[in-house]
Amino acid sequence: MARKINEENERIKRRYGVYLRDAKRCDMVTVDRALDAVLKFEASTGFKTFKRFHIEQASAFKTRLNGQVHSRTGKPLSKATISGVLRANKAFFVWLAGQQGYKSRISYSDAEYFNQNAKDARVAHAQRETPYPTLAQCRHAFDQMPVGSDIEKRNKALFAFLMITGARDGAISSLRLKRIDLVEGCVHQDARDVRTKFSKTFSTYFLPVDPVYRTCFEAWVAYLRNDLLFGHEDALFPPPQMGRVEGAFAVTGLNRVPYANASAIRNAIKEAFVHAGLTPFAPHSFRKTLVRWADGHYPTREAFKAFSQNIGHESLVTTVTSYLPVSQERQAELIRKGGDA
Repeated sequence: MARKINEENERIKRRYGVYLRDAKRCDMVTVDRALDAVLKFEASTGFKTFKRFHIEQASAFKTRLNGQVHSRTGKPLSKATISGVLRANKAFFVWLAGQQGYKSRISYSDAEYFNQNAKDARVAHAQRETPYPTLAQCRHAFDQMPVGSDIEKRNKALFAFLMITGARDGAISSLRLKRIDLVEGCVHQDARDVRTKFSKTFSTYFLPVDPVYRTCFEAWVAYLRNDLLFGHEDALFPPPQMGRVEGAFAVTGLNRVPYANASAIRNAIKEAFVHAGLTPFAPHSFRKTLVRWADGHYPTREAFKAFSQNIGHESLVTTVTSYLPVSQERQAELIRKGGDA
């Protein structure tokens, strides 16, 4: 069945998308996510014009979201997911209340009806301990990775690169060879062509976690440059090149164009842990592993600040708050022993 649309709604949503992109400086992923949330609300009303909005629609929408299940997992939507959808709609209606043709029909206070109840909001935004691999688990998984094919060599080098940089998977999937400096031992995450978070540009110097990782990564770069004759503009971790082999599609080599997204990067890392009989940790969990390692390896405030900058954080508070939470028990232990525990 074709998707229903309301032309009047489509026009105002298009204007809102322009507002988010040009005035609020949101990237297209954020814009698309916001408009998708508004579409969910619109569908719940039978695609009625936004000019006929009333607060009962918002209440009914919240009830509907709480009863929905995830299309892929079949499980109820998480409180965090519901919170994101509701916040996006609240922001839209706050903006809509100031637009010509809607001012007399929608008040700013109407948007408040998209708030979650206090209990669900606490559940949605509660901080939880995120599992992450230990250094020993990482080394075990790395050692178990095969290197028979070019794709297997690439995946092992990818694992090694994560261990010496803690880079985000989105950035890794878009990296080109020209951003790697083996002389200085760093990767230049230039937001002009690297998908960094918030489009920040910064340099990450290789971490001395374990020399085996840097050796593996440097061997991969040499293999790309010397054996496969990859150039500066070619992908650092290239996708497979597909072609017909004996009448069937198969991998025929490596493509020179970077991945469009990080899905393959995440899958490769998870498969490495599964192959080693471990929990399928995602690439982002490496950042917590490395922050824990750095907490002991860089003991001075200046050194730890340098590490924080190295993984792309502008503020040391972000690193400590997000990746080094202190439990209440540990808090009591440190205070009682003067910080020497």
